[in-house]
Amino acid sequence: AASGSTERPRGPSPTAALRTPPTAALRTPPTTAPPSTAYPMTAAPDRTAATRASYDAVAGYYADAMSDELRHKPLDRALLTVFAEQVRQVGPGQGRVLDVGCGPGHVTAFVAGLGLNAAGLDLSEAMIAQARQRHPDLPFSVGSMTALPDCDGSQDGLVSFYSLIHMIEDADLRAALGQYRRVLADDGLLLLAVHAGTEVRHSTDWFGTDVDVLFRFFDPPWLRAELEQAAFAVESLTLREPYPGAEVPTLRAYFLARAR
Repeated sequence: AASGSTERPRGPSPTAALRTPPTAALRTPPTTAPPSTAYPMTAAPDRTAATRASYDAVAGYYADAMSDELRHKPLDRALLTVFAEQVRQVGPGQGRVLDVGCGPGHVTAFVAGLGLNAAGLDLSEAMIAQARQRHPDLPFSVGSMTALPDCDGSQDGLVSFYSLIHMIEDADLRAALGQYRRVLADDGLLLLAVHAGTEVRHSTDWFGTDVDVLFRFFDPPWLRAELEQAAFAVESLTLREPYPGAEVPTLRAYFLARAR
């Protein structure tokens, strides 16, 4: 929890969680979940359905808590700005970008504000409803990162901030990376962010709501090898420590990779 407590308020308005810097949200594993290298016995057989239902349940709380997160994260803003500058040089310069796992659309909106033709996609219908409400001028759609609806080579850039963390099985991760490469034009850019490590965390309570969601951490050298196997050339790998008081205290890894 944001205050360091393991308790979260129940009820329709968890104000205590929203008055403090957002540390538990779609893109950050809750601190209430103990580290684990084993899959929890309580995991739902249909992991995708459980993940979708969990985000649907907390979408409003999450959007309220996280929509201004970039204001507290200067390195994230800088990396997105560098990404945008290079995406404008891909192909005819249309700057087509898909934000995969967009949540309430704040990263999509930031990228659009940098002059790119940005759209967002998320597994959760409730998250997409939040995105459309908050950013009505941008296109958002419901979909899965393992079956992207976009045509081959239709994007010049792709942002994936803390989206792959729900790809618990290696096969699902590889399916998602394959989709990322498929929809990117040759020389297109991927900006990817994950939690660095080797554990899997499980959360059953989020903003005072019952959930069932897993968060996977990735070993950066291992993930780099997976990106290269998926026909990406990693141009930079940036590690940063967490911003105190602004997010869950985990090591972050950012990959800027070009479609080969």
